[in-house]
Amino acid sequence: MSRIGVKPIELPQGVEINIDANNVVTVKGPNGTLSEQIHRDMAIKKEETLLVVERPTDNKKHKSLHGLSRTLISNMVDGVVKGYEKKLQLIGVGYKANKQGNKLVLNLGFSHPVEMVDPEGVTTEVPSQTEILVKGIDKQKVGNYAAKIRELRKPEPYKGKGIRYSDEIVRRKEGKTGK
Repeated sequence: MSRIGVKPIELPQGVEINIDANNVVTVKGPNGTLSEQIHRDMAIKKEETLLVVERPTDNKKHKSLHGLSRTLISNMVDGVVKGYEKKLQLIGVGYKANKQGNKLVLNLGFSHPVEMVDPEGVTTEVPSQTEILVKGIDKQKVGNYAAKIRELRKPEPYKGKGIRYSDEIVRRKEGKTGK
């Protein structure tokens, strides 16, 4: 039995869910609208303030899709109500970030500044020169954009320089030792 899949999803006040014949789930809330195609084998039933995802059989594929489908819908509901946020830190001498319109300009020790345009549905904020906040209602888009920013300068293990998530712990290595 899927521990995650059997849990019902509670719908907060002000959230509307529409499920069409092709299992396209559309969630409308105070922050916006999200839509996702859920696997056609999964049965999604709406009961007043609860949403339940059911699977047709107990084979391995349906068990894994059961938990996945429920989590995708739950993330959409959370996104349109609260939104998602990833916080990044820049650590290193001369590393800094600026915001110019919808562009994020990063100075990361390269010979040129790196400019990144915010994707649709995702915004970035720069509260200080060494912090970046990536916000949006779609969990996947927020995580992907934060990962692309981090990919520019991953934290290195010797001095710890680079871009890291605020809750990330970088394991440090000992450098070379002389005779």
